[in-house]
Amino acid sequence: MATVLMVDDSRTSRKILRGVLEQGGFEVIGEAVNGEEGYLKYKELKPDIVTMDITMPVMDGIESLSLIKHENEKAIVVMITAAGQKEKMVDALKRGAEEFITKPFAETEVLTTLKKICEHAGL
Repeated sequence: MATVLMVDDSRTSRKILRGVLEQGGFEVIGEAVNGEEGYLKYKELKPDIVTMDITMPVMDGIESLSLIKHENEKAIVVMITAAGQKEKMVDALKRGAEEFITKPFAETEVLTTLKKICEHAGL
């Protein structure tokens, strides 16, 4: 199954998401706590999919998304963010985000979304 890099400043969110992804057959190959670290780990690890929180210290997820897409326009980035950030979600989609999932996320929503993306991308 596909490899995943998780970018989220919340350790709890990363822990929950890791469990969901691994139970769903995904391989989590890295974690980052802010957008800058996420971009650097993306370049280093070359994951199939990046899950990206929007609101983080140092560099937010939208800026990190832009850097990742500049590095690789075919990069698959799924934004995961709190409800009520519609403007930021629209901005992220315009900048090339593949999909978005709102927190608190349901396990089935995460797995269905990522598996659909994998099928579409041939992963």
